[in-house]
Amino acid sequence: MAGIKTIGVIGGGTMGNGIVHVAAKSGLKVILLEVEQRFIDRAMSTISKNMDREVAKNKISESDKSAAIQRISATTTKAALSEADFIIEAVLENEELKSKIFAEIDQIARPEVTLASNTSSISITKIASKTKRPDKVIGMHFMNPVPVMPLVEIVRGLATSNDTYEVTKNLAEAMGKTPVEVNDYPGFVSNRVLMPMINEAIFCVMEGVGTPEAIDQIMKLGMNHPLGPLALADLIGLDVCLDIMEVLHTGLGDSKYRPCPLLRKMVDAGYLGRKSGRGFYAY
Repeated sequence: MAGIKTIGVIGGGTMGNGIVHVAAKSGLKVILLEVEQRFIDRAMSTISKNMDREVAKNKISESDKSAAIQRISATTTKAALSEADFIIEAVLENEELKSKIFAEIDQIARPEVTLASNTSSISITKIASKTKRPDKVIGMHFMNPVPVMPLVEIVRGLATSNDTYEVTKNLAEAMGKTPVEVNDYPGFVSNRVLMPMINEAIFCVMEGVGTPEAIDQIMKLGMNHPLGPLALADLIGLDVCLDIMEVLHTGLGDSKYRPCPLLRKMVDAGYLGRKSGRGFYAY
């Protein structure tokens, strides 16, 4: 990981603040870019709370926490990212938004800097084409919750160079994660396997095969899943699940990836899971 001392993270939401947390904790300086001060405040408060939890469990000391927090500088000024040695984008799962950000950051970041996206399903090849450095664009898909989950799915676009892959793999390891390499296809591996399972569980609810509780209990007790597919969907966000199913359906053109009508209906109703207080379960 030679030369990477400062990383930029674009977006301080659920995934972004988790990435900032693990990066700062592993000794890296972090520049967090958000669009408004209130989002910065929310992200910093979440990071502080999550680190307090680690202190309570004796995973880190109080002085480790304060040192990590001091390594984070947060800003609403894009130009600040010119200081970063590596940049990770973690905004909403929206292709237009990500493409716009990559085109802008390409102008700001130094020419040798790798630009990574935490997308869970959008084409890295397509995002890379918006920049003048497609060989230095890569997917770095962290799992939620980032401070807890060990996996980073590293996604090579069509033009991603071996050097870029090595730099990204080393960075993931330096952040205490286990990198696993995959190629750029819709949904990569994680969501290509996971989302159709969640979608099928939703079809089971819609068709009256079983209640959400029954379906989740069967998958937990019978398949040893720590969380049932419907509780997991609520945790991920039903809107995010729908977006990923749309990417799979459009990108692969196979009817087996058709989003369940009940999933669409629930998203239309604003039942998005934990974040809205209601999904397959009430929170």
